[in-house]
Amino acid sequence: MSEANRGVWGVVPSQGKRVSVQTMRWAVADGRTLTGRALAHWARQPGEVVLGLLFPVMVVLMMGYLFGGQMDVPGGGNYRAFIVPGMFALTMAFGVETTFAAVASDAAKGVTDRFRSMAMSPSAVVVGRATADMLHSVVALAVMAACGVLIGWRVHDGAGKALAGLGLLLLLRFSLVWLGVYLGLIAKGPESVMAIQVLVWPIGFLSSAMVAPSTMPGWLGAVAEWNPMSATVTACRELFGAPVTGGSWAAQHSVLMAVVWPLVIAAVFVPLSVRRYRALGR
Repeated sequence: MSEANRGVWGVVPSQGKRVSVQTMRWAVADGRTLTGRALAHWARQPGEVVLGLLFPVMVVLMMGYLFGGQMDVPGGGNYRAFIVPGMFALTMAFGVETTFAAVASDAAKGVTDRFRSMAMSPSAVVVGRATADMLHSVVALAVMAACGVLIGWRVHDGAGKALAGLGLLLLLRFSLVWLGVYLGLIAKGPESVMAIQVLVWPIGFLSSAMVAPSTMPGWLGAVAEWNPMSATVTACRELFGAPVTGGSWAAQHSVLMAVVWPLVIAAVFVPLSVRRYRALGR
């Protein structure tokens, strides 16, 4: 990059100059452009997007109607309504695979290297990816909410608390987006997605998403209750008006933990992702 371009796009860190307003504007514009790139890819592959949106719906229908008759909900209640908040959170967690695969694929094909050689903000690539995945998550939540209503899930404590619950789900997704970005940047190739699936699925199901931790062996139930996924699931059930009584300190303060866990994850992986992107090729 020439010195002239550096003056427009940013400053050299070693020079210790303060980032200008113009630089911030270019960074926002770059991020918006790369967000549009990701959305354009989805527009050209509608079948893949639709299948990704319908997969959680199939899981809910399978669990609710095939196995639901054998499941007991603590305190009573409809099992299908019980698992809908859990499936909301699992949908957010499964999105890690999508983020990881997209980032790893771009890196393997040399797309990321081409971006790095261009005069653009260093953070634009990862920010654009994160923004696009968050927009996709909003659509996924809307599809899951429609499915939940059809099978009997209802909100009992008003729209305000329901929106707060959806906000916690998106906060969880935001933190996991950055986890996926970081893993994609350190991966050897998109084929490594299998390793991510091996991690995401057990961690996702070792929570209160599908069954209450009180039904698990003592030590396993304790692990499940302190799972960040469980914090969001339990908080959503509470905010939607169908809480599950009892549990550990984490379960009794689920709303607090549903904020703390994602913020901790994001605080770790946002800087790691940006730093890893800047270090590529060194």
